[in-house]
Amino acid sequence: MTRPASVTLQDVAALAGVSIKTVSNVVREYQHVRPSTRARVQDAIDRLGYVPHSIARRLATGRTGMIAFALPAIEAPYFAELAALVSTEADGFDYRLLIEQTAGSLEDERAVLRGRERGLIDGLIFQPTVLDAAAIEEFRGSTPLVLLGEIAAPPTVDHVMVDNTAAARAATLHLLQSGRTRVAFLGQSAWTEHATTRLRMGGYRSALEEFGAFRDDDLLIPMTRFGAFSAEAAVVDAIEAGVRFDGLVCFDDLSAIGAMKALARTGRIVPDDVGVVGWDDILMAQFTNPGLTTIRPDKAALVRTTFRMLRERMDGASGPGRHELVGFDLVVRGSTAS
Repeated sequence: MTRPASVTLQDVAALAGVSIKTVSNVVREYQHVRPSTRARVQDAIDRLGYVPHSIARRLATGRTGMIAFALPAIEAPYFAELAALVSTEADGFDYRLLIEQTAGSLEDERAVLRGRERGLIDGLIFQPTVLDAAAIEEFRGSTPLVLLGEIAAPPTVDHVMVDNTAAARAATLHLLQSGRTRVAFLGQSAWTEHATTRLRMGGYRSALEEFGAFRDDDLLIPMTRFGAFSAEAAVVDAIEAGVRFDGLVCFDDLSAIGAMKALARTGRIVPDDVGVVGWDDILMAQFTNPGLTTIRPDKAALVRTTFRMLRERMDGASGPGRHELVGFDLVVRGSTAS
């Protein structure tokens, strides 16, 4: 049967009554698929005359059918969850995904842009943490590129992000409007070039000013590095130094989890004594005790938007770089609910 041009992986999944991921697993001959499911999917493939896009694409264009996602830390829950969403989105269009970890290294970020995977990938999704816009423009090659995160993109490159300033403002106002009077920010960094921290601190300060709330540099609690362990140590140090606060906006959910442990260690009850807000809404935020109030970026929309822009560039779209914002929600759980 001749394959109609419109037949897609989604069409096969719908006919077989399975997920897109299952169809992808059958096409790629993964072993861990039930024989009955494999047979049902294969029957749908045969009936529709489906040929994987990746095969047709290689034959017609010489493309590899592979994209790369370069991220700072695969062990960080947010990036692990984001990578899973990117993988699912790529599967839906018959692309394979290559994960590259840069660990925030200047050399690794440069290497990603210089094209150390040149010839292996058709497009790159990249979340830098060190390189600025000028360096990105200098080191990028010809591979289609979409940037994620808070570092400003050069005018030639597409960029997708959440409005961190607005989200931090919403988190801070939530604490202030619930009656908190001394709201601290956990995550202040000595590295002023850390764009994410700078934007979130800006939103925090904006909310304090708007509300007419108490402001003091002592309420900017520094962390030597990001993560739960550093957050726990930073909050204990602040409390032992006499810093008083009844609300805490944290850089991310891991920081919030570390902060909640520190508060418990020092005899503070969440939320009665201190309300805590995290950021990212990672899966474990639902399982802390109490549950963690957090900023939830629309990760699904972020991935869909990113992949749409990348596919358009891989298909030859030209023009200046595009900048798109995706939404967020404040998810209220027990860590701020009195």
